[in-house]
Parts: sequence; C-alpha cells; structure tokens
Amino acid sequence: MSKTIGKTRKLSISKLFVYFLLLVAAILSVFPFYWMFVMAANHNSAINAVPPAFIPGKQLVENFQNVLSNIDFFGAMWNSLIVASVTTAGVLILCSLAGFAFAKFQFKGKNLLFIFLLVTMMVPPQLGLIPQYYIITKLDWVNDLKAIIVPGMIDAFGIFWMRQYISSNVPDELIDAAKIDGCSNFRIYWNIAVPVIIPAFATLAIIKFMYMWNDFLWPLVVLREESSYTIQIALRNLIDNYVRDNGMILSGTFWATVPLIIIFLLFNRMFIQSLTQGAVKS
Repeated sequence: MSKTIGKTRKLSISKLFVYFLLLVAAILSVFPFYWMFVMAANHNSAINAVPPAFIPGKQLVENFQNVLSNIDFFGAMWNSLIVASVTTAGVLILCSLAGFAFAKFQFKGKNLLFIFLLVTMMVPPQLGLIPQYYIITKLDWVNDLKAIIVPGMIDAFGIFWMRQYISSNVPDELIDAAKIDGCSNFRIYWNIAVPVIIPAFATLAIIKFMYMWNDFLWPLVVLREESSYTIQIALRNLIDNYVRDNGMILSGTFWATVPLIIIFLLFNRMFIQSLTQGAVKS
C-alpha cells in the first residue's frame, strides 16, 4: 500500500513539473505578442523610458491612426492577403500532385529527380534573385503581384512534405484496388489521397501562408509602386531616418500579425494532428 502511495506521489510530482514547464513555455511564447501590444498602445516616451512601460497604455487608436496617415495599410494588407492566399492554394494543389506522383508512381529517374529536388532546398534563395528578376523583367511583371505569386507556387519543401505524408498514410493496396476498378490516376488522387492528407494540407498551408505573408526581400525587389506594396514593404516605410516613432511602428506590426494568429487558430487542430500522425500505432 505504501509503495502504491509513493508511486502515485512521484507520478503527481512529475506531472506537476511537466505542467510547470509547459506553463513557462507558454508564457515565453506569448510574451513577445504581449510586449508588442504594450508598445503599440503606448507613447514613444513611455517605450523609451527606463524602465519601459509593461502595461498597455491609451495610445493604441492614436498610434494606428498615425499608421493610416503614413501608409496605405489596408491596401497593403489586401495585397498580402491575395499573394499569400493564392500562392498557398497553388502550393497545396501542385505540391500534393507532385508528392503523390513521387510517392505512388514508378517512372524512370524518379529517385534521381527527388534527390535533385532535395538539393534545391539547400541552396539559399538569395542566389536566385538575379536570374529570377531577369525572367520577371522579360515577362513585364515588375510592380505586379504575379511576380510574387507565380514563383511561389512551387515549393520543394511542400513536395517533400506531401511525398512523405502520402507514402506513410495512403496504402498501396487501396490504390491497386482503385486501379482494378478502372479509376484514373487523377480520380485516385482526388477521391482517395486528398481526404487522407487533409491534416498535411493544413500544416503546409500554415507554413506557406506565414512565409508569404512575412516575405520581405523578393517583394522589395520587384514591387516599386506604393499601390502594389505588400504589408511588409509598407511597414518599412514607417521607419524614419531621423525620428523613429516606435509606438506607431509596433502598432502597424501588431495589426499586421493578427491575420497570422487567426490562420493558426483555424488550422491548429489539423496542424497538431498531422505532426503526431503515426506517432502512436495500433
């Protein structure tokens, strides 16, 4: 009896320790967003004070009004929403098709082509700026959102992620049975693979949407007119070389982060499901 009580106490102590670590991790994760909100709601003098303000002030609306007076905030948000949404949709379709082909089809040079695909993930994207910009100028896409959308619709990581997920979760026997019934390859993909890989879609959608929303370098190169700016390029214009209003800057940054939080909350359950798929086997 005493041994059972001792084991129960050790188990409860270990659980409390795990919960404590999770609580600390949650606080550390949420604190940057809270700190950004505090700075967005305070005057510049309160932010630069020693010690700085740790409680939200009353300047949130005024700071955001200053943002609106300096940049076309909602126009830039709309451009970013178009770019991130269309690119993400394209990546989900094209990468899942390519991943399905790599996972379930047999064709000459498949392994070599897949290795080449993995090698491209090791190449820094900055090395492709010049040839990519040359192609965009030849297509006359400068200052056009197509210059960001089209190159972003194929993603090597997306193909790799879909290939690995389909290989693990779509049985070959099910595909063979569908072929015997006379299903085409696309129908097998659409009716058999797609319903299974929805959690993988959610994970890839979150990753790609966040990447495109936060992308700065390539939009900075190809977008030069204010009407075509994405939100990250527009926020850069809030920085003055002489007087820096941190409250205004962080106000714009805070509201530009809200869509990302909403997207993550919408797909949070499927995101966790895709990461834990296969961790527990029956």
